[in-house]
Amino acid sequence: MSKLTGKVAVVTGASKGIGAAIAKALAAQGASVVVNYASSRAGADKVVADIVAAGGNAVAVGGDVSKAADAKGIVDAAVETYGRLDILVNNSGVYEFAAIEDITEAHFHKHFDVNVLGLLLVTQAAVKHLGEGGSIVNISSVVSRITPATTAVYTATKGAVDAITGVLAKELGPRKIRVNSVNPGMVETEGTHSAGVIGSDFETWAVSTTPLGRIGKPDDIADVVAFLASDDARWLTGESLIASGGSR
Repeated sequence: MSKLTGKVAVVTGASKGIGAAIAKALAAQGASVVVNYASSRAGADKVVADIVAAGGNAVAVGGDVSKAADAKGIVDAAVETYGRLDILVNNSGVYEFAAIEDITEAHFHKHFDVNVLGLLLVTQAAVKHLGEGGSIVNISSVVSRITPATTAVYTATKGAVDAITGVLAKELGPRKIRVNSVNPGMVETEGTHSAGVIGSDFETWAVSTTPLGRIGKPDDIADVVAFLASDDARWLTGESLIASGGSR
């Protein structure tokens, strides 16, 4: 039997990149998955189609995690469709880099609204349905450790995610709900391609500082998330697993 058979998972921001890989990995382990998207319905539908073609169960659900009503709607869709909720992966996130001279109020709020407030709102909705054995996995970033230049706001959001992970592990532990984070290094996704990171000097630097000698692939992160969601990680909570090929 697959390790997540009978489980129901919500993955936010799952229409592409790391989120899409996570949704597919959880489904491959037997979970029924809500594939959340903010704007790309076509991308989410493609992820669902891939899961179904592989014999899994999934449904696409739109919603902006930074809006309380949408966050609740994403979680409610899982319960209404599959009757329960066992796993939440807070993957939705945005990133733009800016030197200190270029930071604006809009830049700050864009990042904190999605990366931090969104995580809190979806988690708030989810904990009403998660029971004993539930698992929350927050997608953070290795930037909270390596603090690259020109990433003050983005790195601040990921530092907040790490802190929230620790707090909620203690807060929800008595209810036997585990809370962990995965902190990826640089990963090749649609986003890093469109941002011009892939093929840049920044990628060259990232590879040069990674002991395993390459940047990550979405599946590298997805498999770690699937582990944390499963009973194999039953004794782990409050952990931040750095999935970066050794870069830190």
